[in-house]
Amino acid sequence: MRIGVTLGLLHPGIWRDFAVEADRLGFESLWVPEHLVFTSNVGESRYPGSADGTPPVSPDAHLFDAPAFLCSIAGATERIRLGTYVYLFGLRHPIIGARAFGTLDVLSGGRAIVGVGAGWLAGEYEALGLDFATRGRRLDEAIAVARRLWTEPVVDHSGEFYSFEGVHFEPKPANPPIVAGGESKAALRRAVRLCDGWVSMPHTLESAKPQLDLLDRLVAEHGRDRSSFEVTVSAFETRGPEELAEWEALGVDRLIVRPYERTTGSIERLRAFAEEYGVSRG
Repeated sequence: MRIGVTLGLLHPGIWRDFAVEADRLGFESLWVPEHLVFTSNVGESRYPGSADGTPPVSPDAHLFDAPAFLCSIAGATERIRLGTYVYLFGLRHPIIGARAFGTLDVLSGGRAIVGVGAGWLAGEYEALGLDFATRGRRLDEAIAVARRLWTEPVVDHSGEFYSFEGVHFEPKPANPPIVAGGESKAALRRAVRLCDGWVSMPHTLESAKPQLDLLDRLVAEHGRDRSSFEVTVSAFETRGPEELAEWEALGVDRLIVRPYERTTGSIERLRAFAEEYGVSRG
């Protein structure tokens, strides 16, 4: 079982030190949350990660360009993979998003994981003059464009939202995996159709099973090779090391954990988790 750790809830001032320690301890991956902007009407959008749909964020929360921040972490770490949780690719022109992750992947020596999602905050799209209702189609097209930019020598593209000709894109990244977030059937279908894996919102073993069963059906329907499709589940309330085998039995390849509740003492809690769960650099 691969075990990653999220930076969510932590003050950004500790992200770098926390990442360095996670790398030293042997965590497989590090995941940074992402938004471009918050808006004053944030409470009017339904957040899919809470029971009542209330967003757990303040419009005044500090935000950073996630791939740029991860580039700084890449320079301070050696082996830990660096992922976004999740990057709203459809908010940007795909050439801009592809360049951001291409830079991260090259500078990190091939450690980037491109976690993408359509998003839940309508005001974020409206602030950029984009139609929130088209966010899924924008994301689909952006994923397709990015893959072409990362692999083809010259790209011409004519789509619903983006069109360009004769684009050269160098240097090429080392084919970073794209994993799609989201809990809806459309989001899971996107992950299976267009991506290398799926990354979930926070789940317990019990709440994850219906989603994982649906994912397995979609993988079979689309003729995907399950061994080449990675399933990542956010498990922020694990009950002990013995639970890892149960996650594996459900077909989960990676867990993202959050072994802390606040910034104060978080690095100590990270060390304690690593010792209890047998995380090691190996």
